[in-house]
Amino acid sequence: MSSRAGGPRIVFWRHGQTSWNLESRFQGSTDIPLTEVGLDQARRAARLLAGLRPDLLISSDLQRAADTAAELSRVIGLDVQLHEGLRETYAGSWQGLTHAEIRERFPEEYAAFGRGEPVRRGGGELSTEVADRAVPPVLAAFEKLPEDGTLVVVSHGGTIRTMLGRLLGLDPSQWECFGGLSNCSWSVLGPGARGWRLLEHNAGSLPEPVIGDDT
Repeated sequence: MSSRAGGPRIVFWRHGQTSWNLESRFQGSTDIPLTEVGLDQARRAARLLAGLRPDLLISSDLQRAADTAAELSRVIGLDVQLHEGLRETYAGSWQGLTHAEIRERFPEEYAAFGRGEPVRRGGGELSTEVADRAVPPVLAAFEKLPEDGTLVVVSHGGTIRTMLGRLLGLDPSQWECFGGLSNCSWSVLGPGARGWRLLEHNAGSLPEPVIGDDT
């Protein structure tokens, strides 16, 4: 059981650093491994997240996420359930390019994406399509939680943004309001009186109890 009362929660944990992160390359669904720094980030974060006593652990099957999840698995003794649906957005011809290269080669697409318009980046997936495939395995796992339990979902920055936006009921044009997650940082959702609530975003330490909230 979770060590924290007050209802169940979902922790969305981004993978550790990769070489393409350092080079500002659009990874998408390309299967890039963690750097040594990324592994160290995962080990440090795993020790912190273990304090939440997770009940279930699911992850994208791309190696940068699966290897991040494996570090938490080793600490808490939970098996990792891998899901293809939790992969990062497939971005076609954008993948492997730096953001500067994308701006140069696909200026109209890049500008439309920056304005929040629905864009098939590089001929790939729409953000709504990513949410369509990513949210169901999360909700299925959430239904298996014990009372006040904790689910940890290891995924990717873009995919986590779509899941947060979908679960919070925001219009897709507003999903970019969530700032990017740092490597091995996380966001936390919990159920509220009127749907899901964002409890933490881009956190890198254990959440403190909320005192004097409106609930």
